Amino acid sequence: MSKLHKYEDQNGNFDYDKYVEIQTWGNKSKLDFCWVAEQNIRFLAEYIQSQLGEVAKGVCHGTRQGFEQKWFSESLGIEVIGTEISDTASQFPNTIQWDFHEPHPDLIKLDFVYSNSFDHSYDPEKSFTSWVNSLRIGGLLFIEHSKLHEEPGATQLDPFGASAEEIIDLARQWCGSGISQGELLDMPAGNRFVRHLKAIVFQRLD
Repeated sequence: MSKLHKYEDQNGNFDYDKYVEIQTWGNKSKLDFCWVAEQNIRFLAEYIQSQLGEVAKGVCHGTRQGFEQKWFSESLGIEVIGTEISDTASQFPNTIQWDFHEPHPDLIKLDFVYSNSFDHSYDPEKSFTSWVNSLRIGGLLFIEHSKLHEEPGATQLDPFGASAEEIIDLARQWCGSGISQGELLDMPAGNRFVRHLKAIVFQRLD
């Protein structure tokens, strides 16, 4: 079963400031750590080209130091923007400070969206539908996933935990026929924490 940590004040109401504070603290405490593997980003860039041909616009959400957009940009020959909720965003190229739950007026009609930070969402439905709606028709959404993103890994810092299969089922509930059924890609590289990483791929259909 999926798990979602709640950020609540003393009255039991959603405490957004607490969420931002915790996420910013987590970002700053991990600025020297990179989860994403370059080999995997270049693998996904090849997949994008194989499915869509030439592309023009892409976004990576929750990017910390910005390696994701750097490697996508190099592989695809386009500018790729990253979003980061922490005020450290200004330290890194092509990164804007933004809460990925909210639609950004300039980040629309995208060819692709990528994130390995879906587990940092306080409202998975809100963030997922926002990402899908930012895509052009036919655009691709990639959610990087591992065993650490499942229910036992849900914490105050990583509030959402679910298996890849659960995310696919939830996505169908949230978006219905507006997206493809979801595909699991085996990534070529792991990292020092997990051996096997997958990408859950959705395509916007309407």
